[in-house]
Amino acid sequence: MLLPVRWPCVGPRGGGYWVRWAAMRTDADFDRLVTERLVLRRSRPEDAESISAYRSDPDVNRTQGWERTDIESVRADIEEMADRTPGQPGGWVQFSVERREDGRLVGDVGISPADDEPGVMKIGYTISPDVQGHGYATEAVRALVGYAIDTLGAEVVRAYADADNASSIRVAEKIGMHLIERFEHREGDEVWSVVRYERRRDETRNAR
Repeated sequence: MLLPVRWPCVGPRGGGYWVRWAAMRTDADFDRLVTERLVLRRSRPEDAESISAYRSDPDVNRTQGWERTDIESVRADIEEMADRTPGQPGGWVQFSVERREDGRLVGDVGISPADDEPGVMKIGYTISPDVQGHGYATEAVRALVGYAIDTLGAEVVRAYADADNASSIRVAEKIGMHLIERFEHREGDEVWSVVRYERRRDETRNAR
């Protein structure tokens, strides 16, 4: 639902200044995140078929922008991320989202340090269309944001979304993220309207 790695990190516009925080931590001992109804664990190659199925849905792919959603490409991405530790710079780490009651894979979420911006962690998520509307995205992303701040030491958690993706924007707002900017992203002849949402560590403290 929220945009994956293809979207760039974009700094604030219209003046202002950059704030640089201390480097974030990595989590070599990560096992899983458990919520009331879900388990978030490292994606495995055998997850590729399920992930490919919902990413290939035309409505999902239209707002996500994945370049390839076939099973082999999804599996290759998972294998490429396998040796990367959560919080490690240089790329994304993906967690598959399972429903605790039956072990069904219902989506995936991703996390990656922002390039050249210490203290900033990017997130993204996708929930299978046939289980949307049950609050799984909100539950999974809330856990992911808490993990990014409490365990990895992020000062800011950031997400980008297609400006027309109302359901993704609604989830971001439900977990306390705020709209920072709107802009256009160009890639060749294609142009997308994009929104950037963020949540800061001090906002998380105040929300508890």
